[in-house]
Amino acid sequence: MSNTKLKMIALCAMFIDHIGQFFPEMPEWFNWIGRIAAPIFIYCVVLGLKHTTDKRKYIIRIYFFSLGMAVVNMSLNQLFNHTYFYLWNNFFSSLFVVATVILLLDNFKAKHLFFFITWQVSTLILCFILVEKYEILGLNYLEGTYYFWGSVFGNILFIEGSFLGVFLGVIFYLTISNRTGLIILYSSFSFCFYILSLKLNGYSNPVIHTYFFPFAGYQWMMIFALPFLLLYNGSRGVGLKYFFYIFYPAHLIVLYLLALSRM
Repeated sequence: MSNTKLKMIALCAMFIDHIGQFFPEMPEWFNWIGRIAAPIFIYCVVLGLKHTTDKRKYIIRIYFFSLGMAVVNMSLNQLFNHTYFYLWNNFFSSLFVVATVILLLDNFKAKHLFFFITWQVSTLILCFILVEKYEILGLNYLEGTYYFWGSVFGNILFIEGSFLGVFLGVIFYLTISNRTGLIILYSSFSFCFYILSLKLNGYSNPVIHTYFFPFAGYQWMMIFALPFLLLYNGSRGVGLKYFFYIFYPAHLIVLYLLALSRM
């Protein structure tokens, strides 16, 4: 299975998942299907970094789409400012941080670790100051404001999937040419999600569920992405690079406006 086919499978799963997100009356299995999307997209970004001739250009492109999605989200949220309904999705931000971490690991030096820690700590403080002290671009939905600034600065806590999505990217980086390692580590990662979901079930701390473990109890179903990852045959496919970049914001905007029109 080519890289392009993997992305198309992830895209279809994501679209079904987002229909379930924006229209809660949909069956829960819409969201179950969506659990395979993020791992496949992260895997494809790791592959993209491995094969691209210009890693920095690749990462900058993802960042600009992340920034654009953040601006779209904030603009729509400010425009409609619905009390209980906000557009917060921005998986570009997660892919940007994943790609940056992989780039740092690719030629790892102590200064890279220092850079990453400094970047994350300083942007964490900056996000807190902008949101809590100055309330810049503040919304009734506080988390949405944090996600906006998290996308702008690439902070690992204030992105979709939080640090666990980035950790998954590291797993894929370490096992990109080792199928046995991929099976063991990815299966273990999914199992850990299952255990964490059981442990955190009923634990009502909003900080934990919003920034540290922002996942539904069925997130472990991402294990079903593994067969697709194992079917990858090393080929690029037909590309369609910008199709995926454009489809993501376009489908979110359409679903958001459709859902909003029904309220």
